[in-house]
Amino acid sequence: MVHTPDALNASIDALCTLEPGLAEAVRRLGYPEPRVRATGYDTLLRTIVGQQVSTAAAASVWAKLEALLGKGCPPEALLRQDFDALRACGLSRQKQGYARSLAELVVSGGIDLHNLPQDDEAAIAELVQIKGIGRWSAEIYLLFAEGRPDIWPAGDLAVQIAIGQLTGMEGRPDEKQLRARAEGWRPHRSAAAILAWHHYNGATL
Repeated sequence: MVHTPDALNASIDALCTLEPGLAEAVRRLGYPEPRVRATGYDTLLRTIVGQQVSTAAAASVWAKLEALLGKGCPPEALLRQDFDALRACGLSRQKQGYARSLAELVVSGGIDLHNLPQDDEAAIAELVQIKGIGRWSAEIYLLFAEGRPDIWPAGDLAVQIAIGQLTGMEGRPDEKQLRARAEGWRPHRSAAAILAWHHYNGATL
C-alpha cells in the first residue's frame, strides 16, 4: 500500500537504491505526500465528470449534480433522471452515457468496486468495462483509491517526461519504452509514479 508516508517512503527508498536519478530527485525535492482518494462509485463518477474540463468546471458540475441527486450522487438517483435534467447540471450526452454505464454496473452488481480482483490486470479489466474509463483512469483509481503498490501508469504524459529526465533517457519515452524501463522496479512502481509527478510539478513551477 502507498497510502501512508511510511509505506510510500519505504518504496521510494527501495527505488533509490536502483536508480541514482530517482535518489537525486528525493535529495532535491524531498519525499512526496501520499495521494489518497475514496474507494468506490463516487470517485469514478467524479473522474467521469472531470474529464476534459477544468477543476473549477468539474466542481461546478458536481455541485449541481449533488443538488439534484443528493450527496454522492447515488447511482439509483442518477438513473431516474432524464437527459434534460442531467444536461442542465452540465453533463454532455457523452458523459451521461458514461455516468449511466457506471451507475448501471454498480446497481446491477456487474462490478463490485469494493471487492475488485487482487490481480492488478484483472482489476483493470473490470474497471474498463465502464464506458469512459480507459486504462489510464483505471490505473489512477487503483493507485490513489486503493493504494496498490505496483501500478504503473506508463501512458501518463507527466510520468513519461519526468522518468525520461530522471533516468537519462533520450527524449520522451513512449508507453512501451517506459513499461520496459520500469520492469525492474517491481513491486514499487506506484511509488515511482508518485515520485515522477512530484518531480514534474517541482521542475515546472
